[in-house]
Amino acid sequence: MTPPPGVRRCFGTGDPLMEAYHDLEWGVPLHESRALFEKLLLDSFQAGLSWRTILHKRENFRRAFHGFDPERIARYSARDRTRLLADASIVRNRLKIDAAIGNARAFLRLEYELGPFADYLWAFTDGRTLRPRAARAWRQVPTHSPESDAMSKDLQARGFRFVGPTICYAFMQAVGMVDDHRIGCFRYQRRR
Repeated sequence: MTPPPGVRRCFGTGDPLMEAYHDLEWGVPLHESRALFEKLLLDSFQAGLSWRTILHKRENFRRAFHGFDPERIARYSARDRTRLLADASIVRNRLKIDAAIGNARAFLRLEYELGPFADYLWAFTDGRTLRPRAARAWRQVPTHSPESDAMSKDLQARGFRFVGPTICYAFMQAVGMVDDHRIGCFRYQRRR
């Protein structure tokens, strides 16, 4: 859904990678468990940083984390931690790296106990995309919701880290659980 030149976006205009992310990914419903796991880990690395920073390092993260294969990440050793901490092409934060490894283990436990990660996550929105009150400005867009609060609480109870309500809400926006495209954006859908 790439727009013609000159159309308005919620964000990203002027940065080709951010434009493509906005136009083709952000807010598009994602239902594949491994892709959702990748996105959740990337959003966890975003904590305290801009999404632009993470997006521009995404391919480096994919390489460094072996394509976000949860089974492989769950087996990472001290040697892998050292490798990741030395990799200047990603965010080198010990707490976030340790959380990513722990989150891979929690992901595997969750899927063993409950089934597909995608089904588990989408249950927080009853399997549908939520469309909050339409907003013209970012200050009108919430930073969390009852659904993201519930997701955060449940993920944390299952051993996930760096999954606070704000991170969960940003994740929900990114994977199409919430549609927060602003009024005036070419991707905005009128609220009914």
